[in-house]
Amino acid sequence: MTLTQLHAFLAAVNGGSFTAAARELKFSQPAISDLVRRLEEELQAALFVRGPRKLTLTAAGEELLPHARQTVASATAASASVLALNRLEGGNASFGLLRNADYYHLSDLVIDFHALHPLVSVKLVGQNSAETVRSVVNGELESGLVVLNGEPKGLHVERLVRDEVVHISPGSAGITEPLSIEATLERPLILYDASHGATDPTRGQIAARARAVGKNLESKIEVERVETAIGLVAAGHGETFACRAVTQAPQFPQNLVVHSYDPPVYDVIALVKRKDHALSPATRDFARLAIKTLRSHISNGTGSWEMY
Repeated sequence: MTLTQLHAFLAAVNGGSFTAAARELKFSQPAISDLVRRLEEELQAALFVRGPRKLTLTAAGEELLPHARQTVASATAASASVLALNRLEGGNASFGLLRNADYYHLSDLVIDFHALHPLVSVKLVGQNSAETVRSVVNGELESGLVVLNGEPKGLHVERLVRDEVVHISPGSAGITEPLSIEATLERPLILYDASHGATDPTRGQIAARARAVGKNLESKIEVERVETAIGLVAAGHGETFACRAVTQAPQFPQNLVVHSYDPPVYDVIALVKRKDHALSPATRDFARLAIKTLRSHISNGTGSWEMY
């Protein structure tokens, strides 16, 4: 039993003849007759009494009629729903952002997306990149922008930009050149993203360099937010590190100085999604807008990063 057969059956019921059904569906009359005949063969029952002027439903036809109407209506509704989704007249977008999204001019993504697609529901999660990666792997989010920490298993990765990680200290600290990892580990470090530790991608890179020289990355103070860490540095309680985008924000304290590392350290920002998993139309377009926003600031020279 096919939808085409049910459409032919219902058109014959509505028109009272195969000729009328053919006009309604823009088929030939023999094609309509054949569709109904094959449906009757499958059901092993005649659906119509073929009169000289009009078709009359048999008991089997009467039994089939409400089911046929319901099936065709459901199929039509399903088709309309999917078409509306592809036109972004509905659906859901689920997307994750890196913790420092505001410093990359991504704070208005939802506003910009809803201006284009007001009927789409959006779930936007801003958290540490390690959590965003886990959420995408687990299927809680479809996609996200993250700072990479190695190659996440099970995910397709599209590298977009990289931003240098720099050392931040008071001007009185007396640093005059790029810092080696050995020199960095001797500084009174204030580390942020305390609840994530070495799983934080930025901290993870510094920690990996420390392990490479047989040492551990240790902190004088640990806090949750990079803004808190920078405030403590400005107050003279230690030193920290962050991407250059953070240091170029208008609110960055003027009494602080930044230095590169030797060799340089970079945060790599990438779009991630599950391998062999097609994004929903809504999330696909949200991801496109996120990438476009990021790259527009790069091309306008308002960022500190380099494009891949």
